[in-house]
Amino acid sequence: MRKVLIVIVAMTLIFVMTAPARAQNDTVQYIPKYYDPVLEEMEKNTDSLKSIRDSVTGAIRKHQTDVKKEQKKNKRELRFDVSGIHTPDSLGAFSRVFHFPPVAQYRTGTCWSFSSTSFIESEVYRQTGRKIKLSEMHTVYYEYLAKARRFIQERGAEWNGEGSEANALIRMMKQHGAVPLSAYSGLRPGETRHDHTALAAEIQEYLNFVKSHDYWDEDAALKHVRLILDTRLGSPPATFEFEGRTYTPTKFLSDVLKIDLNDYVDVISTLSFPYYTQGPYEVPDNWWYDSTYYNLPLDKWYSSLVTAIRSGYSAELAGDVSEPGWYGQKDMDVIPEFDIPQTSINAQSREFRFYNRTTTDDHGIHLVGCTILDGRDWFLIKDSGRSARHGRFEGYFFMRDDYLRLKMLGYTVHRDALRDVLASFPRPSQPKE
Repeated sequence: MRKVLIVIVAMTLIFVMTAPARAQNDTVQYIPKYYDPVLEEMEKNTDSLKSIRDSVTGAIRKHQTDVKKEQKKNKRELRFDVSGIHTPDSLGAFSRVFHFPPVAQYRTGTCWSFSSTSFIESEVYRQTGRKIKLSEMHTVYYEYLAKARRFIQERGAEWNGEGSEANALIRMMKQHGAVPLSAYSGLRPGETRHDHTALAAEIQEYLNFVKSHDYWDEDAALKHVRLILDTRLGSPPATFEFEGRTYTPTKFLSDVLKIDLNDYVDVISTLSFPYYTQGPYEVPDNWWYDSTYYNLPLDKWYSSLVTAIRSGYSAELAGDVSEPGWYGQKDMDVIPEFDIPQTSINAQSREFRFYNRTTTDDHGIHLVGCTILDGRDWFLIKDSGRSARHGRFEGYFFMRDDYLRLKMLGYTVHRDALRDVLASFPRPSQPKE
């Protein structure tokens, strides 16, 4: 038995010694990554070619930028020699109604809200004696929503961007009330200047999506637009504190401002429908198709406005400011003789410019004062636009009678200022709710 075991052990040793060595169990380890030298060389060549292309592209882009900068630096505006024009020499030359100092609209297309809000502030003071600075953006917030709603209801027929009319403020206040500026500025933390560039683009992009996908769920779509507005402007307050009391926007309007919004009328002078009737103001910013504008002959339209201003009222004006005679550096709005002789400014020349679109409704301003100089009417204009900040009187223009008659298209005023004129209309009607 022992011999057998010895033989087995010996054979085992022989087998172990002669058998091929077994591989040890595999173990995980990190080693440097191997890059194929051929592929590396090809990649370097590609990167080199890309760098050359990028440098060429970069040089082209830089050249294009430099050219645009040079063009911008050398760009000129058509203006004229105003040395012979005698203008009022200061704000003090005007008989003025109360108004708050001019507020800049910065990068927004909401001049209509700035001018009409200023107008209502003056009306509150005229009727109650109270000086209350109101929020422009509270109205703008709800106007954006209203435009988006119309876009959805009309299946994408039109999106009017940022523009609107003075009576939009009346419409929005009737529906949503008003708030003081202290309760809602429309500025996010850290912001000091209004800029609606991204806001308008984002709403436009979303509504384009709605239209391209036939997504006409009004509640859902408006919820998304409201989310954009809340992010960009902040959510308007449901309640707020004012002088130690809590108000809703509608109670603030009725109990504090105490003005009747049905007392405001919009007046135009156009040959497109009969005088002494009411009809439409046919401009894109009248996006809700309001047809309650009172139409007067030009002379009556102008004289009624002048009488209102001299009687202590103010007015919101809408019209064209893209003219050589709108001269911010010189604080004046006049019609130069090379444009049209003064004696030729009448209903026909006015209508012709409106018809061929050389007169457009592109700005809203607040008329806050008047004076007479050298036998001509001059008007003090409070303006939220940047051009009004290029001269000596920041936020103001001095408008001569010729500019108002030719280029201003309509105005909003309290109906008491036009009581006798409005009596000539067959059936005075209220603005649309």
